[in-house]
Amino acid sequence: MRGANSRLVLFDVDGTLISTGGRAGAAFGEALQHVFGCRGPIEGYRWAGKTDPLIARELMLAAGVEPAVIEANLPRLFARYLENLSAALAPGTVTVLPGVLPLLDELERRGVAMGLLTGNVAAGAEIKLRVAGLAGRFRFGAYGSDSADRNLLVPVALERAREALGREFRAEHTVVVGDAEADIRCARAGGALAVAVASGWTPRAVLAALHPDALLDTLEPPPALDAILGV
Repeated sequence: MRGANSRLVLFDVDGTLISTGGRAGAAFGEALQHVFGCRGPIEGYRWAGKTDPLIARELMLAAGVEPAVIEANLPRLFARYLENLSAALAPGTVTVLPGVLPLLDELERRGVAMGLLTGNVAAGAEIKLRVAGLAGRFRFGAYGSDSADRNLLVPVALERAREALGREFRAEHTVVVGDAEADIRCARAGGALAVAVASGWTPRAVLAALHPDALLDTLEPPPALDAILGV
């Protein structure tokens, strides 16, 4: 096991740390309807692991909206989405998933650096975590608002960690923790380790097929702690 102080742990948000019970998706759909006049094929759409800009582009392209129109209206879309999200997520509407709080407490106690790597736009992640009671647990992160391509986010997170903590972290000592195939792929793309957790919408067998460095059912310690620090 490598020293805890050399480890950087990057958490996905939805399906890994928290669940909004579909409220965030509904807020996103209403924003699409408001800005573009349609929601696209949102029923049955597979959200897991995708960045917010990618979701908007995929749904609106499928609905026949011109790419230039989509790009021009993304700022309006996300402004509306954030308004909707704030209104939809009243206290008590966001669930912290099993094991998350004790795991974060123990990692913090051990001095392990923790951040976010999520497809959420930064302000959306902040709203969700605040309502969940997790505000202030993560000093930095890489977000869908940094790049629509999740595979580019590990280097962003490493730079943010350096800026926030004043020390360098190496990709090979970095662990991406997430519940979707895209989390595993982005870890691999960035040269990081992948710890998958079957706590979201992606079946365990699908995650296992991508051969993450560790695969968990929940983030309950001690198994999750051992996996994250021991991979």
